[in-house]
Amino acid sequence: MDILYSIFIDPFVQMVDAPDLLIQTLWEGLVSGVLYALIALGFVLIFKASGVFNFAQGIMVVFAALTLVGLFEIGVPALLALVLTVGVMYVLAVGVERVMLRPLVNQPDIILFMATFGLTYFLIGLGELVFGGNPKSMITQELYLPTGSVDFELLGGFVSLQKLDIAAALIASIMVAGLAVFFQKTRIGRALRAVADSHKAALSVGISLNQIWVIVWFTAGVVALTTGIMWGARSDVSFALQIVGLKALPVLILGGFTSVPGAIVGGLIIGVGEKLGEFYWGPLVGGGIESWLAYFIALVFLLFRPQGLFGDKIIERI
Repeated sequence: MDILYSIFIDPFVQMVDAPDLLIQTLWEGLVSGVLYALIALGFVLIFKASGVFNFAQGIMVVFAALTLVGLFEIGVPALLALVLTVGVMYVLAVGVERVMLRPLVNQPDIILFMATFGLTYFLIGLGELVFGGNPKSMITQELYLPTGSVDFELLGGFVSLQKLDIAAALIASIMVAGLAVFFQKTRIGRALRAVADSHKAALSVGISLNQIWVIVWFTAGVVALTTGIMWGARSDVSFALQIVGLKALPVLILGGFTSVPGAIVGGLIIGVGEKLGEFYWGPLVGGGIESWLAYFIALVFLLFRPQGLFGDKIIERI
């Protein structure tokens, strides 16, 4: 009975007794969730354009952040380094389209998927060669990102919100909303959906796969840069940061691989869920829930709703 009480009753009693801690935990989960959603959007955009899961998105986050910090370290002003890093991500997008995607048009999806593995290890090797393997500090103040915290009393308790987290949540939310509108309402967005349905059909109506792929990979690169800045500001910029990128996988499983709203909702569920799990149920198992809870939730969805919350159910007739 004590075990059942500790699992099913005591955490909720703690939430009621200390609502300020609950709000603090929910806020931290919300910030993480929005950033997860932003990472997941990069996967969704490329998956919609090519039908393949881009395993390299995580290392793109690291590579973009390292490029920004590396340019600053050699004397480039921070804002100019930011612009140049955007240019590097465009060059990367063009290179991926010319070298990797163009020769593999209409090849099986597994071939494209394995190509993203190759891209991952190429970027790891290039990053280590150019920037070294040591962790670096994000240039937070030089980019005019706020520091410090906002503290206030709430519900008889004390809540502290980091200004950086507030800025990260706002910037990520604006980007997520902007990308959702862009790819739902614009001509490029309609072309992207056509490419996702069929490469051959898109080509037959005059849609350029090459241009769409460059646009999508460049957009994913900008998303990776933004994510790298925000996560790098919360910790160090290192190759370990690509693990955060892989957190988008359970987000995509929850929301659906082709759904922009699904990436948003899935990110919030994972972000809030893992923070609540770690704070209230973590002590029961010695901590560490935050590192595996997202994948457990994804496993449950794969068993009972493999298409995700917003994905289309695929029915094959034989």
